[in-house]
Amino acid sequence: MSNTTEISGVRSSATATERKVRLGFAFALTCLAVIGVVSYFSVVRLNAHAASVEHTYRVLGGLELLLAAVTDSETAERGYVITGDENYLEPYRQSAQVIERQTKMLRELTADNRTQQQRLDSVEPLVSNRLAELRAIIELRKSQGFAAAQSAILTGKGKQFHDRIRGLIDQMNGTEQSLLHARERLARRSSSIALAVIVGGGLLACALVALALVAIRRDFAGRTRADRALRAAKDELETRVQERTAQLQAQLGRLSLLQQITRAIAERQDLRSIFQAVIRTLEEHLPLDLCCICLYEPAENGLTVTSVGSHSAALAMELAMSEQARIAIDENGLSQCVRGRLVYEPDITRVQFPFPQRLARGGLGAMVAAPLLVESKVFGVLIAARRQADSFSSGECEFLKQSSEHVALAAHQIELYSALQQAYDDLRQTQKAVMQQERLLALGQMASGIAHDINNAISPIALYTESLLEKEPDLSPRTRSYLETIQRAIDDVAQTVARMREFYRQRESQMTPLPVDLNRVVRQVVDLTRARWSDMAQQRGIAIEMRTELAPNLPVIMGAEHEIRDALTNLIFNAVDAMPSGGPLTLRTKVTPQPGDRPEQLAIAKFVQIEVIDAGVGMNEDTRRRCLEPFFTTKGERGTGLGLAMVYGMAQRHSADIEIDSKVGEGTTMRVSFAVPTAPAAGAVALSTDAVVPPLRILVVDDDPMVLKSLRDALELDGHSVTTADGGQAGIDAFLAARAQGNSFPVVMTDLGMPYVDGRKVSSAVKTAAPETILLMLTGWGQRLVTDGDIPTHVDRILSKPPKLRELREALANCLAARRS
Repeated sequence: MSNTTEISGVRSSATATERKVRLGFAFALTCLAVIGVVSYFSVVRLNAHAASVEHTYRVLGGLELLLAAVTDSETAERGYVITGDENYLEPYRQSAQVIERQTKMLRELTADNRTQQQRLDSVEPLVSNRLAELRAIIELRKSQGFAAAQSAILTGKGKQFHDRIRGLIDQMNGTEQSLLHARERLARRSSSIALAVIVGGGLLACALVALALVAIRRDFAGRTRADRALRAAKDELETRVQERTAQLQAQLGRLSLLQQITRAIAERQDLRSIFQAVIRTLEEHLPLDLCCICLYEPAENGLTVTSVGSHSAALAMELAMSEQARIAIDENGLSQCVRGRLVYEPDITRVQFPFPQRLARGGLGAMVAAPLLVESKVFGVLIAARRQADSFSSGECEFLKQSSEHVALAAHQIELYSALQQAYDDLRQTQKAVMQQERLLALGQMASGIAHDINNAISPIALYTESLLEKEPDLSPRTRSYLETIQRAIDDVAQTVARMREFYRQRESQMTPLPVDLNRVVRQVVDLTRARWSDMAQQRGIAIEMRTELAPNLPVIMGAEHEIRDALTNLIFNAVDAMPSGGPLTLRTKVTPQPGDRPEQLAIAKFVQIEVIDAGVGMNEDTRRRCLEPFFTTKGERGTGLGLAMVYGMAQRHSADIEIDSKVGEGTTMRVSFAVPTAPAAGAVALSTDAVVPPLRILVVDDDPMVLKSLRDALELDGHSVTTADGGQAGIDAFLAARAQGNSFPVVMTDLGMPYVDGRKVSSAVKTAAPETILLMLTGWGQRLVTDGDIPTHVDRILSKPPKLRELREALANCLAARRS
């Protein structure tokens, strides 16, 4: 505005001088009538050229003011966008008014110049569009904030507009400068002509001519002074424009740096790397002598240095501000900072507080502390310092504050990301557990049907084997040994089928522990698995050497022999599979003293161990850790992933420990340790002798012909009269027919799962017709029915398949005794 006032003063002075010249010429015309006409035309021409020169100066001044107003409006808009201060909008509005006035004036002044009018026609829309764009950015800053306005500024459209406006104004300036030179030449020529006319007029007009010349010279001197003043004002205006442009460029540079910091931290997912990226960028571009980020600990009212810049490391070490160093907060600048305020100390040597004095002792002169705020809570502080006092500008302080806001936002996003990742991991684990439960449920449904069919299939084998062992005294030792092995295998199969449900049902603690000789179990398993490790291995062309190292006088343990036998069988099968080229397979038992680490082991003096040692391919650490998980297998489609899981289940039920020693290429040792009680187990029970049952008429109902025949043969050997019925309806018809004839069956044995008419309907029909009849239900689901408490209402006793003669006899004896009582 001061430049505009000065230019107006120069123009007023030039106008006053012009009026004096006109008065002088009027007086000369009065005195010199003769030469007045000629002088008049000469002066008129001179005035015309002088007016054209003045006109040209006004056009040039208007162009300079128009360009200056555009520049001022851009500067005001940048100032408002950067600071958000409404005071910057007032210069913007004043510049818009100046632009309007100058545009209107230039339109009037260049009305006689078609070329300038065309250029002005191009300048006006550009200026209007530029003002509209600036107004849009200002509104964008008000509505969406600094980041959106910054993005609009960084597109570069503003610079394009400004360059085009300056280019057109420069063209107009050039045209006016050319006109100025031409008109000044014409003015000087007119002045010379007027001087010649006056001199040629005679001596009479010498005084008047002298006065006219003085007036003219004064006029030109005034115009020269005006021109010099105008040029000085122009130079001063250009200097101010350059200074403001430099300030704007510096601000744009800081905005670009802030954008660079934003991109750097956006590419990182951990807090420490974000801190390091910000510190490195600040050290390189501001620059700083000391830069670090500290985390705030409200409980201890202190800061912990988390990240220090590489350029600041030596100075930080000298100031005892290396990483993990602690900084106490007292009533100084840091206390204000942790309350959420930006702290700037231009000369820390004058601040008598501990932390600024510590920095001053390191040769630092100025400090800025910017808080890291997340949801109005300070979690850290960004500290920047320089050796020179008063070295931080207001723009740099604002930039550091904005940088700290970006860091805080990134930290908050990392926190949200971590929480989301944890929630995702929890959801994935839950989904995995649900899928595993669904697999176990499907396995259970499949196992239920398989168990029923297997029990039906092995029932005849079990009955005939037991009958042969009891009723045939003349069997050779080898035959009896074979039959006992078959009987043990049948028992193991039955127990294995019964345990299949343990993978999808919670196991009830119903196991009755009995004394178990592990040496005898090892010998039995070696015989049972001989086909696998000897015959089948030889068919593949490999040789497996079975070695047994059994400790003498091995103490007995309490447990379920069939479960231990099954587990040992699985371990041998796994060892054989792990030796594709053959080799030694060792089974070892030994007694090992070992202190108990569980409450139930407090009365235990020692352990009995079974070791299965192979020389196979071994396992890596990951496989060793996971090998006991259900469904985990390294055998591909050949494996089920249930073998070692069954071993683990057996160990859990027997409170035993499993140890696995394995190295890739060196083999594996599976070690199972059983506790040896110091006193007989309270749960141990003695086997009872077979009960004596008188001959009875028995109706057996089943849909499996082999089961019917084996039951009939076994019961007839005990002296009973047996009638069989193939299916539930046939059984009901046979019972009702016998009762109608007065020869009712005192005992009915029926299966549960039969087509059309199952065992529940048979038992209901029998008990409805004859409540005193003993009804035994023989089914492959017997153990599950007992465990679930799902025994049919009309059934006196549930027996599981495969049946045992001893259990049949005990059931008949107990039921007869109960009926008599």
